Amino acid sequence: MRIKRTIPRTATGRRTRLLAVSTGLIAAAALAVPTATASADQAQTYSTSQLSAASDAVLEADVAGTAWHVDKATNTLVVTADSTVSPAEIARIKREAGNNAGALRIERTPGTFSKLISGGDAIYASSWRCSLGFNVRSGSGTYYLLTAGHCTDGAGTWYTNSSRTTTIGPTAGSSFPGNDYGIVRYSNTSLSHPGTVGSVDITSAANATVGMSVTRRGSTTGTHSGSVTGLNATVNYGGGDIVYGMIRTNVCAEPGDSGGPLYSGSRAIGLTSGGSGNCTTGGTTFFQPVTEALSAYGVSVY
Repeated sequence: MRIKRTIPRTATGRRTRLLAVSTGLIAAAALAVPTATASADQAQTYSTSQLSAASDAVLEADVAGTAWHVDKATNTLVVTADSTVSPAEIARIKREAGNNAGALRIERTPGTFSKLISGGDAIYASSWRCSLGFNVRSGSGTYYLLTAGHCTDGAGTWYTNSSRTTTIGPTAGSSFPGNDYGIVRYSNTSLSHPGTVGSVDITSAANATVGMSVTRRGSTTGTHSGSVTGLNATVNYGGGDIVYGMIRTNVCAEPGDSGGPLYSGSRAIGLTSGGSGNCTTGGTTFFQPVTEALSAYGVSVY
């Protein structure tokens, strides 16, 4: 689920989607270990090109509520389906895969994939709330914050409070869908912008690895830990909102956690994108790799 906490407003439009908020961190929905409902044909070994073709077929099927990634350990394409995906839609995915359908490993996860907005420290746009991921800087004098792209998409000025009386600054860049990262420039010189997540000093950024122990912080659900369960996942949130290259985890999150930080020790790892479930029953949460956002905007953690 993509979690962005939406503030009621009179106008309707794209922003009626749920968003997750974080004042520097965005949380994702809780993850429960998915229950496998079908397993790949272990008698056949699938090549890289066949797995790529199977991935393209899942994308072509265009079923909202699905996410998929290659599991190198089993040489299969893991397709995770949320509670909205019907047996007929699973069958459609397999038909699209054709001769490569045996490479698919279908798993179910509770809840519904959606974008999340709200988190560790809440940040507010005109009519929604998200979480701040990481404070970053360009050179030595210009400071920014990173959050989810589905939070910054269409947003102008950001604020520290729900009454919108204390300005942070304007959105300086946004990439969603495809990616899910955005950047906000600090224009209010009276605000502090420490390079920390809570009490943890973030000193570097790193790429995720399968099995890595990670922690997420968000304004809705606070701090939760877990591990990385997959890399380079594609997530179809529906309505044309498809993101690529996501980190798959079993860390829980809920609406209002979008944009919040994922970190491992003192290393920045990702930004909360979305997922399914909650922190009571569990689910699956996906994160935008932070190294991609840092490179895109030419900024660094500190």
